[in-house]
Order: sequence, then C-alpha cells, then structure tokens
Amino acid sequence: MDIQVQSFAVANLRRRPEAIEIGGFVAGFDPGTDSPYLNYATPLPGAEPTGRDVAALIGAFRERGRLPRLEFAPEAAPGVAPELRAAGFGTEAVHEYLVCTPGTLTPPRSADAPRVETPATDEEYAALDAALAEAFGGVFAPSAQGAARLRRTQQGGGAVRFVRDQQGVCAGGATCSPPAEDTAELAGVGTRPAHRGRGVAAAVTAALTASMFARGTGSVWLEYSGEGSRRVYERVGYRPQGTRLYLSLSPERRP
Repeated sequence: MDIQVQSFAVANLRRRPEAIEIGGFVAGFDPGTDSPYLNYATPLPGAEPTGRDVAALIGAFRERGRLPRLEFAPEAAPGVAPELRAAGFGTEAVHEYLVCTPGTLTPPRSADAPRVETPATDEEYAALDAALAEAFGGVFAPSAQGAARLRRTQQGGGAVRFVRDQQGVCAGGATCSPPAEDTAELAGVGTRPAHRGRGVAAAVTAALTASMFARGTGSVWLEYSGEGSRRVYERVGYRPQGTRLYLSLSPERRP
C-alpha cells in the first residue's frame, strides 16, 4: 500500500496550480497561500536523490518564499529521508495512515446518525470553511480562498460533505480528494467543539468514503490526529496500513 499511497501523493501534487518536477521530487505550490500544508513536495516512488537534487529542491522553495517541506511514505522511497536529513531537514511528525476498502466500510446504522449534505451554495461552502477553522483551533482562518478551495475540490472530482445542527448551523464536515492510482485521500475531518461526540465525524467519513467507492475507487486512506479520532475511523472500517513522514527545513538553513 505504501507504493500506492506514494503514487497517489505524486499525482495529487501534480494537480496543484503550480507543480514542478526536480531531481526525483514533485513539488506543488498554491500561489494563493503560503501555508506549508498546501505548499510541499514529495518524492517519486523509489527515488534516490543526490545532495545536488535536494539543494535544487530547496532552491525552488526559497525562490517562491515557501518553507522547504515534504510529506511522503518513507518505505516507498527508502533513500530519500537520509539525504534530506543530511541537508538539515528535521522531523515535523510521523503519522500512521489507515485504509478503508469496500469490504471493510461500515457506515453508522443508528437512527440518530446525523444527516450528511453536500454544499451547494457559496454560503454553505463559507460556513463549512468557518466550521473547519474553528474545529482545528485556529490553525487557519476562515477565508473566501478557503471556501473556494472546498468548492474546487467538489467540482474537480473530489467530494465535500457537512452536517448541520438542529438550528441549521454547520457543525462540521470533511473533504476527499479526487481519486488517483485507484485510491483517494480523505482529509480535514473536523467538528466544532460544541458538537463533538455526536457522530458528526463518523457520518461524514462514511459518506465521503462511500461516495468514492460508488465511483469505482478501490480504497480510501486517511491520517488521524489522536486515539479518539482513530477509534472513530476504525468503527467506520479503516485499518492501519503504514506511516507517512513529514520533514521540513528551518528558515535559517540554506542549501
């Protein structure tokens, strides 16, 4: 699964507004934001970069005023991490990823399960963007650009879903990328603090996963942020498959 997930990461970055390939890496940039979560690189499966390749990659980030940063499945390209560390990259995080297939998907069956919807209006996309900003504790601020990215995901072959509370306010939601390499990434699952513990995350996760399977996608994968969220995903049918490594270079380091 590591090779498939890594091949997906490459294909997904190639969809970015600006994508470049350099020294066995693909780097994807979004000129509309300097967020490191939307501007990063990943290696081709099996890549064996040299120090010169890594220096060229760092230069591409510096030219654009972006933090040199990578996300990848290390087992899919074992020669990459040592070369990056030799250039001064440090570990941001190591995340386990979980995978769901049509045979393991287990949607919530409770009659009280929240109703899941697809946003259709600018107001609904903006409300979901604001809900996710609150859910993630201010890591990003709600914005017109964020709402537009959600709409592009839905209209570009991915999927976006949300849940309302009893007053009609967006309680939370999530997104799923367009499929590539027979898999898709489910991300940004967030619930406003006041609505947690009510099945919102499980409902949107199951709905998004099912929507990908309905299109013929063979699997969906995601990363989790804690044991609580892991239990939610496992109840829906996700199972551990591998790890992803996050590396970045501090602004002080130069190639």
